[in-house]
Amino acid sequence: MIKNRQNPRPELFAHRIIDWQQQHGRHGLPWQGADVYRIWLSEIMLQQTQVVTVTPYFLRFVARFPTIAALAADSQEAVLAHWSGLGYYSRARNLHRTAQLIMQRHEGTFPQQFEDILALPGIGRSTAAAISAFAFHERCAILDGNVKRLLARYHAIEGYTGEKKIEAQLWQQAEALLPKRDVAIYTQGLMDLGALICTRSKPQCPLCPLQTDCAAYQNNQVAQLPTPRPRKVLPERHSTFLLLLNGADILLEKRPGSGIWGGLWCPPQVDSKLLSKVEDAGAYCLQHFGTETKYTLALSTFTHTFTHFKLHITPLLLQVTNKPKKIQEPGRVWMKVDDALQAAIPTPVRKLLQEIQAGRGVK
Repeated sequence: MIKNRQNPRPELFAHRIIDWQQQHGRHGLPWQGADVYRIWLSEIMLQQTQVVTVTPYFLRFVARFPTIAALAADSQEAVLAHWSGLGYYSRARNLHRTAQLIMQRHEGTFPQQFEDILALPGIGRSTAAAISAFAFHERCAILDGNVKRLLARYHAIEGYTGEKKIEAQLWQQAEALLPKRDVAIYTQGLMDLGALICTRSKPQCPLCPLQTDCAAYQNNQVAQLPTPRPRKVLPERHSTFLLLLNGADILLEKRPGSGIWGGLWCPPQVDSKLLSKVEDAGAYCLQHFGTETKYTLALSTFTHTFTHFKLHITPLLLQVTNKPKKIQEPGRVWMKVDDALQAAIPTPVRKLLQEIQAGRGVK
């Protein structure tokens, strides 16, 4: 909480942010100064993802989908394929759905009213504000993760920033500090300062333009703020991936449209309890896929961590003798490993396919 502290010269806060951004902030990013479509796309991609990671995905995405109309007209499969590896795939599904809604309800033009932007799938208050500020120069406050951290330190606000009460205080401060002009530069400056200077670990306080008024810096609390998320033990799950190969072709199944990896292609997954021994895999494939195996190879178990749980994956590589009709059902497909790497697949599957491509099991 804020302890007997008012906003110290809010106009000076904004001036320092704007001046710092113009001198030291990020410039020349491919979405800066672009049309609203590219600004919207970048804001969605940048949710929980760093600029250095997003940039190549952004460039590849707009090359395939240069306009809202092009994005809406293409398939979700193609959208997910160009998103593959970026994670948080609901963002891609919402992006595609939003493009279709804009074509249907807004005559193909991205809406300008804040409330209309906020009503679109996958767009929350801070993202809608960023789009409004960058695309339409509207006076709207943002509060992404970087800004939460910056304001929590600047005002010495204690408490986990994801808690509603603390988040409400941060929103109040974000609104109070908004300048009356140059909102787009100010907004970019907040993002840049949080990402480059006021970082989670090893912040560069001596280079920060706000240090003279920063309560955390003045009171030697920078390392303690923002208050960390309360520790929570993540549930753990176990799954076996069946990497069924026929020559250099691999069998993939399409995941349900929602949930983890929704709409992506994955190898068949089995509860690890059903395959407690590697020797059981051949019998399982004969029963469920109608194919015999030439050999089975157990690859190293590894862990993939999601937001809400940890998934321990045991990959089993199986060379099968044929491609029976039982396998060739809707939602299942045989692909060349090289082609599968270009499809809509999650990161752990990509890593496994790259191992196979490098020679493990492909004969």
